[in-house]
Amino acid sequence: TVRPEDVVWIREWLQAHPHSNRTRLSRELCLAWNWRNGAGRLKDMAARVLLLRLEARGHIQLPPRRTASVNSLRNRDFGQIDHDQSPLERPVRVEPVTEGTGEARLFQFLLARYHYLGHRHCLGENLKYLAKDRQGRPLACLLFGSAAWKTAARDQWLGWTSQQRRRHLELLTNNTRFIILPWVGVGHLSSHLLGQVAARLSADWQRKYGHPIYLVESFVEQPRFAGTCYQAAGWIPVGLTTGRTRNDDGLKPRVAPKTIYLKVLQADTLRRLRA
Repeated sequence: TVRPEDVVWIREWLQAHPHSNRTRLSRELCLAWNWRNGAGRLKDMAARVLLLRLEARGHIQLPPRRTASVNSLRNRDFGQIDHDQSPLERPVRVEPVTEGTGEARLFQFLLARYHYLGHRHCLGENLKYLAKDRQGRPLACLLFGSAAWKTAARDQWLGWTSQQRRRHLELLTNNTRFIILPWVGVGHLSSHLLGQVAARLSADWQRKYGHPIYLVESFVEQPRFAGTCYQAAGWIPVGLTTGRTRNDDGLKPRVAPKTIYLKVLQADTLRRLRA
């Protein structure tokens, strides 16, 4: 909740620092509010989104951009990145991708090139996994990001009130992208990889962001996909989305409904999320 005095603080800061840029303002806002993730890092990107929304609603006037958006640089065309497409050799291993590395660029390239939805930047907390064979050749990409703010079928399955959802949403993540690369033809690989990642996802999230994950969701577009690999990996179908999006105008659905699958990661998930 942004209070009127918060808006006044932002306006006064802008007046007192007329030559500062948006990056400094977002960081100063995080420091003033002690707005940090579970690992103690400033949530400056979340603050940037908040500032843009306040400006769009006419509450503040941000200084003009001095450089191109960082996200536009992240989403630049990488051209061609060489990647081995020779046959798979077992065993398969799945590891988190470290930001700013060659693997991170390869991950983004592979999703942008081969996933039907493509890939842009990730806002908020997220984890990327790259699956490889024993020779280090890429096989699959899995991306986990922010859970949907409100999904009726999921929230009903959890028995959530709006207050419980607000308190615990950060303990959920969404499997926003998953692709087995097109030259990899191995039966049951998808469900095998989903099982490997489910076994380590919460611990990896704890190391990166300072809190665990209790539940994973994924939205599977039908009839394009049957969701077989999720069912084989123990995910539970709980209903359909309404076809609305984050930027919905409230007039009509923008996308086709999708089946909602959930994967419980902890033995006490329901007790913890209903607290």
